[in-house]
Amino acid sequence: MGVGGISIWSLLLILLIVVLLFGTKKLRNIGGDLGSALKNFKQSMSAGEEEKPADAAQIGHEAEGGSAVEGKVASKDKEKV
Repeated sequence: MGVGGISIWSLLLILLIVVLLFGTKKLRNIGGDLGSALKNFKQSMSAGEEEKPADAAQIGHEAEGGSAVEGKVASKDKEKV
C-alpha cells in the first residue's frame, strides 16, 4: 500500500522522471542548498532567542524614559492633487 492512495510504483516513476529532468548533480546541489538554508535558519532562530531578553529589557527601559512624538501625517497622493 502506498502513501495516501499512491502506490510505491507511482512514487518510483515520479522519482525517475524528476531524475531524468534535472539530473543527479543538479538534485544534489539543490539538496545541499536546501540543507544549508535550513541550518542557517535554525542558527538565526537560536541566536534570536538568545538576544531576546536583552531586547526586552531595552524596550522596558525606553518605555519608562521615552517620549511620544505627535504630528499630522499627510499622504503623498493628497500632496500631488
